Amino acid sequence: MKIAAFSVHSQPHIGVVQEESAISLTLLGGNRFPLCVKTFIEKSEELLPLAESLIEQRDNDDAVFPISDVKILPPIPSPEKIICVGLNYIDHCRETGMEPPASPVIFSKYANAIVGHHDAVEIPINSNEVDFEAELAIVIGKEAKHVSEEDANDYVFGYTIMNDISARDLQFKDGQWSRGKTADTFAPTGPVIVTKDEAGDPHNLSISLELNGEIMQDSNTNNLIFTIPQIISFLSQSMTLRPGDLIATGTPPGVGMGRSPKLWLKDGDRMSITIEKIGTLSNYVKG
Repeated sequence: MKIAAFSVHSQPHIGVVQEESAISLTLLGGNRFPLCVKTFIEKSEELLPLAESLIEQRDNDDAVFPISDVKILPPIPSPEKIICVGLNYIDHCRETGMEPPASPVIFSKYANAIVGHHDAVEIPINSNEVDFEAELAIVIGKEAKHVSEEDANDYVFGYTIMNDISARDLQFKDGQWSRGKTADTFAPTGPVIVTKDEAGDPHNLSISLELNGEIMQDSNTNNLIFTIPQIISFLSQSMTLRPGDLIATGTPPGVGMGRSPKLWLKDGDRMSITIEKIGTLSNYVKG
């Protein structure tokens, strides 16, 4: 199931995306469904079967909207945590001139960075070297602490797409990555959350990024250095993961800083990230 937050004529809905349609659970189920996707995730054991039943039994199309008629919103606009894994594809390590890490390299973004499908990525006034990074993101489904790798999948609700936008000049000037990674609009996310049953094997999904129609990144999640169970277990030894937390799993090769000459985002650029089983996240750049 592909869960989405969207608005129709400025009215918020939570719903399910099927092909080119958005089905409103808000209209089908009324107050049985929260408008907050994070709350939906917390109650997913009850609400997912209810959603499936209502969609199967609907007898009219009043709750169905063409995707072109809705505004897709960030699925989780204010997660408690946005955790990112750096240097998690070997070829990306090589293009950045860094050695593959012995353990996951962790940094964070904040909620100010979250924007949705078709929203603008804004170039900060203090940066001239803004880069793109296509990433598969894990959506945590229930509280996780001291989780083993063997049990880690039990704590996953599903997956979404994140573009880990990075101001490289700020990132490397500071010596740590926070300021360069979490400027406003630097975490486009969405367009949907695909439940783990529909996603299938998350370690065998094609992942690509197009910039102005040209493919920049083209890989597969089977090239991850640290797997999703390893990442979840590693993090949960130090911090309690909660429903709706987002974990971006790293980017494959092809980013702007790894090219010769280097390629930085500019006003008017358009980016589209496609991950198999999830869909396409598109954003434009505002300078």
